[in-house]
Amino acid sequence: MSTGEASGSGGAAIHYDYGTSDDKSSDSNNKAPMFNGDPETFSWWKTKMYSFIMGLDEELRDVLEDGVGDLALDEEGTATDRKKRIGAQKKLYKKHHKIRKILVAALPHTKYLKMSDKSTAKAMFASLCDDDML
Repeated sequence: MSTGEASGSGGAAIHYDYGTSDDKSSDSNNKAPMFNGDPETFSWWKTKMYSFIMGLDEELRDVLEDGVGDLALDEEGTATDRKKRIGAQKKLYKKHHKIRKILVAALPHTKYLKMSDKSTAKAMFASLCDDDML
């Protein structure tokens, strides 16, 4: 990392940290945008959430939009035959739980409770987007 200095108005040196923008460790510290529960700001939050998800991995948005296909999941989103999964199915299952984790972390507890019975991230997000949820 490179650093630089600039003089403040009082002549004191101000230090800057010019870390590289492609530093993966800084990306992992970013948090999903929190939804405050206000129906007036839902559309804005949804747009920010889509951008956040795409910034992490565009395949996550595919899982959010398309679901998990033929993966058999129980009511908690756990694969009923997880150990039998192969390659692409394991990847899809992992991405499903990553996007589910992001959604749960971005919601107030009261909103989560209204959709906690959904087994997939797609179903969770769809129920959140339903006007009755807001």
